[in-house]
Amino acid sequence: MIPVIALVGRPNVGKSTLFNQLTRSRDALVADVAGLTRDRQYGIGKVGDFPYLVVDTGGLSGEGAEMDRAMAEQTRRAVAEADHVLFMVDARDGLTPQDQAIADQLREAGVKARVVVNKTDGLDADSVSAEFYALGLGTITSIAAAHGRGVQGLMQSVRRDVAAARRAATAAADEEHGEEASSDGLDEASQQAALDDWPGIRVAIVGRPNVGKSTLVNRILGDERVVATDIAGTTRDSIFVPFERDGQDYTLIDTAGVRRRARVHEVIEKFSVIKTLQAIEAAHVVILVVDAQSGLSDQDSHLLGMVIEAGRALVLAVNKWDGMEDHARERIRDELDRRLGFVDFARMRLISALHGTNVGHLLDDVREAYASALRKVSTPELTRLLEAAVAEHAPPMVSGRRIKLRYAHQGGQNPPVIVVHGNQTDSLPGSYKRYLENFFRKHLELVGTPLRLEFRSGRNPFAGRRNKLTPRQQQKRKRLMRHVRR
Repeated sequence: MIPVIALVGRPNVGKSTLFNQLTRSRDALVADVAGLTRDRQYGIGKVGDFPYLVVDTGGLSGEGAEMDRAMAEQTRRAVAEADHVLFMVDARDGLTPQDQAIADQLREAGVKARVVVNKTDGLDADSVSAEFYALGLGTITSIAAAHGRGVQGLMQSVRRDVAAARRAATAAADEEHGEEASSDGLDEASQQAALDDWPGIRVAIVGRPNVGKSTLVNRILGDERVVATDIAGTTRDSIFVPFERDGQDYTLIDTAGVRRRARVHEVIEKFSVIKTLQAIEAAHVVILVVDAQSGLSDQDSHLLGMVIEAGRALVLAVNKWDGMEDHARERIRDELDRRLGFVDFARMRLISALHGTNVGHLLDDVREAYASALRKVSTPELTRLLEAAVAEHAPPMVSGRRIKLRYAHQGGQNPPVIVVHGNQTDSLPGSYKRYLENFFRKHLELVGTPLRLEFRSGRNPFAGRRNKLTPRQQQKRKRLMRHVRR
């Protein structure tokens, strides 16, 4: 699976700023206030040339013995679950006793850590970094997270460190079994090759704890393959289960339930959250299981957001539907219709994993979503659809000029990406982009998969042409313009 990189350090040294830089997001709150982050934040890394997960943590706040213990426990858990640790320090504060205490924890844990000296903008990086060699952790990298300076180089160094550690671990395992050492598996090709070992359509089953994920897996397989109890959190790891149905190969991925971070206390459950995120990344199609009796929660919406951000095809399974009163069913239907409008492209099934009601239709929905996610469409067909969409509803005028959309082609699969070329595409309003998305989705009959549109504007061939006119041509142009104004 993809490596996990933890950010640890004192409060207000820039961990959340670096987290946002690495994930290209604003998921972590950032302010000039010490101790703002007090819980765990997980994100998918987007800076660098290898896949990874980032974990942002709180630090030692100094706000009292109880808070300090809680923050120290957070740091310990982050270190325990990480493949690599970025220990962040503040160049402007210099080396502090708190930094030394965290370094001692890292040495005791025996993990690979890299010291990252932040806030070096406007300073001599070599001079301010020198004193941090006293931490005894070896390699030191200087960055300015707020401006993104040095972040790309940092991730290249992290990749080398993680790759070296994986090669060493693989070589030790291969030597023990008398085999030849293999690659570190950090690049996209190696990741895909490892996933291709699992046959057919990879289907991740995700949801909150105790919504019936493992029961659903057993019902689909027709066998007690995974442990299913009424105790929330029975599943602690992602379990890959290959099987075949009606000539189609599948691999079911049963995952641990994802709780709200405030309710996740055990270290082993922290691993479960990461395993669930990795399972979503590994899947072709995700089945999100919702408990009909408790309704749609904020955590369900958060999981939906992660699935859509990852671009995975989606099927919604509303479980525990049997035994509900008619008025309760109507209330849940109304709530789901109201709150799930942003995923109206996904099939929804009202099921009972325990009794098997409607479970047989889920694999039909999975195949349909998988086919839509990997569908190939020719450039002429997409261009014809674009012309039909513009003819039915033209783009608005911008500064008295009509936006022209010329042609479209496919830019990717899983999820499908359609690239639209034209002029002034940056000025297209969001409402018109949604119109195009719905138009393409309807006419291409895409079901169960997100659809992404990218807009690109061509270079204006007449830009700067006026400056290339000769003096005589400029005089003639001025006379012509005076005549037109009369």
